[in-house]
Amino acid sequence: MAFGITRQELNEWKQASREGQIAFLTHYWLHPKDPTIQTVTKVACADLDELVKWGSRYGLRKEWIHRRPSYSHFDLIGAKQIEVLHKEQLTDHIKRFNMTTD
Repeated sequence: MAFGITRQELNEWKQASREGQIAFLTHYWLHPKDPTIQTVTKVACADLDELVKWGSRYGLRKEWIHRRPSYSHFDLIGAKQIEVLHKEQLTDHIKRFNMTTD
């Protein structure tokens, strides 16, 4: 269940993904196995080859992709999430959702 985003943000993420862009959506999330994880960043792209290529830059394996029509995506959590958001210059996501590496 996603929390802390608007319907418009979700729709913009979906549209960007459908258009073959690497699309980022960060939201609050209740992790079923680890209550210390409170956010997830979904990185999607309808162009699966492009998503695999993007993920390899960060050491993400194609086997980790959640395959969905038009919205295949990586789920980023924890330290990897913060690392990628910094490198992609999306620090506004980090600030907005009060992420720390603690």
